[in-house]
Amino acid sequence: MTRIAFVTAIVSAALDEDMPPLLAACARAGLTAEVRAWDDFTVSWARYDAVVVRSPWDYHTRLPEFLRWCERVDRVSTLLNPLPVLRWNTDKHYLADLAAQGVAVVPTRFVEPDAEPLPSLQAFLAEFADAAEFVVKPAVSVGSADTQRYRRDQEFAAANHIGRLLDAGRSAMLQPYLDAVDMHGETALLYFDGQFSHAIRKVALLKLNESGVDHTQVPESIAAREPGTDEVQLGETVLAAARTRIGVVPLYARVDLIRDAAGRPCLLELELAEPSLFFDQAPGAADGFVEALQSRLALESQG
Repeated sequence: MTRIAFVTAIVSAALDEDMPPLLAACARAGLTAEVRAWDDFTVSWARYDAVVVRSPWDYHTRLPEFLRWCERVDRVSTLLNPLPVLRWNTDKHYLADLAAQGVAVVPTRFVEPDAEPLPSLQAFLAEFADAAEFVVKPAVSVGSADTQRYRRDQEFAAANHIGRLLDAGRSAMLQPYLDAVDMHGETALLYFDGQFSHAIRKVALLKLNESGVDHTQVPESIAAREPGTDEVQLGETVLAAARTRIGVVPLYARVDLIRDAAGRPCLLELELAEPSLFFDQAPGAADGFVEALQSRLALESQG
């Protein structure tokens, strides 16, 4: 019988709302599925036919260790999403890769650890002179941890935020705050094995002067959404560009979109490592995920 490990972390095992419907769908499909924490060193990963990364929501605090774990698992089992995908997608520099391929991405500028915080921020503000507000976030993060929204007149507070990230050896990201999200929210498009499954709407999470919030720990307002034709088109463009970069179709993908001031959708994030999949908002979606997983394993066994 096929054995599946769904991967979480010790600190986030109780937070993954997708896990109960996913385990139930596996049971209906006749798969033996277990939940295991990546940082549980007693687990023998070779016992599983597939190790599916789902909610290791602490990896951003120790990314090199997490990627070494991925490498070990990849040697003894089928890791999903695959190792090259996880290496690429756990650092948001991937947004620059996609923008270079012509994908409509929320404008993003990276500040690297050897840069000076205030001059880097001032150059960004000069480039985006029409942005009344902006966002500072780390390039490696989960759930908006260490992410904050600022007004232009909060330049020094924002520069201090950037400086703290750089001093810790982390790259920072600067983005104009697209305030259309306050009215329309975010649209998340969910894909399994490259096929569209469902979409949801998330309300805007970032509040002015709110810092240090990890939104994996905070209840979100989520509802099913029928995506616009332009959003679906952009989602397909994003996945095509990602496949060009990583060379494979990911088992699961979440494309997070927001609209700019002109009403055009643009990519906020492409989640290929540990996204919530919002099964509760889409009846049957967990079964669709398991079907995609079974198809992927059948292909692996043939190849």
